[in-house]
Formats: sequence, C-alpha cells, structure tokens
Amino acid sequence: MINTQDILQTIKMIREENLDIRTVTMGISLFDCISDDPARLEMKIYDKITTKAKDLVRVCEELEHTYGIPIVNKRISVTPISYVGANLSSAGYVRLAQILERAAKTLGVNFIGGFSALVQKGATKGAEALIEAIPEALTVTDHICSSVNVASTKAGINMDAVRRMGEIIKMTAESTRDRDSIGCAKLVVFANIPEDNPFMAGAMHGFGEPDTVINVGVSGPGVVAAAIKAAGDCDFSTLADTVKNVAFKITRVGQLIAKEAARRLNTPYGIVDLSLAPTPAAGDSVAEILENMGLACTGTHGTTAALALLNDAVKKGGVMASSHVGGLSGAFIPVSEDRGMIDAVKAGTLSLEKLEAMTAVCSVGLDMIAIPGDTSAATISGIIADEIAIGVVNTKTTAVRVIPAIGKRVGDDVAFGGLLGHAPIMPVREASCEAFIARGGRIPAPIHSLKN
Repeated sequence: MINTQDILQTIKMIREENLDIRTVTMGISLFDCISDDPARLEMKIYDKITTKAKDLVRVCEELEHTYGIPIVNKRISVTPISYVGANLSSAGYVRLAQILERAAKTLGVNFIGGFSALVQKGATKGAEALIEAIPEALTVTDHICSSVNVASTKAGINMDAVRRMGEIIKMTAESTRDRDSIGCAKLVVFANIPEDNPFMAGAMHGFGEPDTVINVGVSGPGVVAAAIKAAGDCDFSTLADTVKNVAFKITRVGQLIAKEAARRLNTPYGIVDLSLAPTPAAGDSVAEILENMGLACTGTHGTTAALALLNDAVKKGGVMASSHVGGLSGAFIPVSEDRGMIDAVKAGTLSLEKLEAMTAVCSVGLDMIAIPGDTSAATISGIIADEIAIGVVNTKTTAVRVIPAIGKRVGDDVAFGGLLGHAPIMPVREASCEAFIARGGRIPAPIHSLKN
C-alpha cells in the first residue's frame, strides 16, 4: 500500500534532489540480420532497429508526463557488432557505424551502444577489424558508443588487446582533437562486461538476452546525499540503514517505469540497474554523498571505506525493491560528470591512484578521466592493465574510459557539454611501462576462476 507520505517524499526527491530515471534502454538482438551481402546486412540492421524501437522515445515522453518523473536518456543497445558483421573489413564496420548513426537520428535516441568486441581470450578477424575501425567510426558519428572486453575472471587478461586498445584510444583522441578528443568519451575498455548494462558507453545486448528487452538505469545521488545529511551525526550502522531505505525508494521508481515501459512497448522487462550516476549539476554528486558522511574532501583518507559502505547499502536496499536487478548496480565515479569529483581533483586530494583504489569497491572503473594529450599509448595500456586486473582478481566488472586530450597539459581543462561535463587534466606517472606492455600474450586467470 502506497501512503501519502511516500508520495510526498517522492515528489520532493524529484523536485529538489535531482531524482530521475537516467536511462530507458531498449536492447535489440541483431543476430537475425546477419548476411553475406554487406548492403543487405546494413538494410536489415537499420530496418530492425527502427521498427523495434519506433515508439521508444514517444513512450518515454508519455511516461514522463504521466508520472512526472524525468527520463533523461532514451537509448538502444545492440548485439556486439563484431559478431554481426564478422566478415566485414574495417571500412565495412565504419559504414555499419554510420548506419547505426542514421537509425539513432531517425528515432531521436541519445545513444546506440554495441559497436563492440569481446576479445578476452583472443580476437577473431571480425573483432580485429572492428577494433581497427573504432577511431574513424567514433569520429564520423555522434551517437554511437563502443566497448571492448579485454579480460574476464575465467579467461585472464588478453594483454595483446590491452596494448592495442592503448593505441586505439590514442588514435581516437587524435582523430577528434578538434573537439577536445571527445571520441574517447564514447569508448570504454572492460573486464567482465555485463550483458544487460543500460548505461553508456558500455551498453551492449548480450548473447543470453531475448530478441528485445527493456533495461532501466535509475539514479539519485542527490537524494542519497540529502538523506545522509538529514541523518546527522549517527553511527555507521544507522548510516547504512539510511542509505538502504532511500535506495529502496529510488529503485521502486525505476521498477515502476521499467515495467510500464516494457508493457507499453510490448517488450520483456529485463532489469533495473541500481547505479548512482552523477551529473555535472549542483546537488547531483557521488562525491557530495561521501563528504556528507564526514570527509572534508573526496580523495582524502577514509574515502574508499565510505564508498564501500555506500555501494553495499545501495545494493542491499535496491535488491529488495526490484524483481530483477542487473547491469552494473553500484556507485559511479566519473570525474568529468561529477562536480564534487572535479573539485576534489582541483583541490589535489583526488589522484588517479586514489580513483583506482576506489574502483575496488564500486562500479565501474576509471571513468571519464582526462589526461595529458602527450601521454604515450603504452602508459594508457598500463592504466588499463592495472584497472582490469582489479576486475579480474575480484570477479567484478571494471572498465577504463580515459581521454588523452590532445594539446592539453596538467592544469588545463576539457569541456564536452551535457551529461559528459568537463574535466581538469590529471597527471599520470612519467616512468615508462612500455617494456612490460610489449611482452604480449595473456596474464593467466586467477586460481579462483576454477570454481565450478
């Protein structure tokens, strides 16, 4: 039974504390579009996406009007394109990215994710060709997101792929240097990539998913921050309960929208992703949550412990509120998208190394971090390898989305606009790891991968 107090609290969350549905993402399988004829493949992909998702934006807008809940993004994820276009050349994959771009513009969605390859144990010719196509594909499109899974707990780390992705990120930065290297903001490197993630840039429609599905990401850092502030000087058990209670309420909103969107679109309901995703707006910051717990500034000693408490409590509260939870489900710490994180970097308390430590206890990894444009490809690969190792050893999803902003140095800023925000250039270690990265091969899976 929903009581008046619950309704009033939800209205306050929306109006004053930035509660929103961050994304309604429709997953679409493209396996039935596979064809030996590239022109037919392109036609079938465009037709299926624009047919299956033709009402996605309209339904989301109707739900916003009906329930008064903002739905910030309407998105699509598709089967990893390297499998769908396995016989294509790199030029063919670029052409396919442009077909996806045309579909996105036709439908009016914010992004299409799934220009992706899974190479944790090795790369097929199709995967290699897609990876080669990424810099150009992300340069000639605005709405396409790309991801590459280079490791898993079961397979270990494909260091050849890690090395290549350092080079690809550098090339993507160069090819979009006139826009502060924004192409890299649409590219993420994963370990243990989830099949049902509704958030970009890492969304894809996995192999075990139905033909179409609705996945929802709900976000409310401002709501959690306000609740912690109101709780005052309480002990940690009470603090955790406070977060659990508010996470339950946030997730119930997501469950409502997810099930109603699925019903109106005649599509199966998949999952609600519990992730707390910040925005550059004031009062919508994960860093503010941590500081409301008692930290003078995010990144100081105690930050990782505070984040661990937050992540655990969000999961516990959210799981009770939804019939199906999935995706990433944690707390995001993207620097450019979180005003508090930006302030912490500028204050000197939040470093790349501290962010890496924090990712051991939260979702999803080193995210939206701008680094000097002259950073070498090998150093970028080293950053990827360190972060991916955390995911493999801890059997969790981790990822890297770094932007080597060409022409920028430490102390400069880059600006992307919208939800991508802006970021100060963060320093990286200058000592070389090139000889380590050049070894190639695979780092073996950890012993606990043999659980069966």
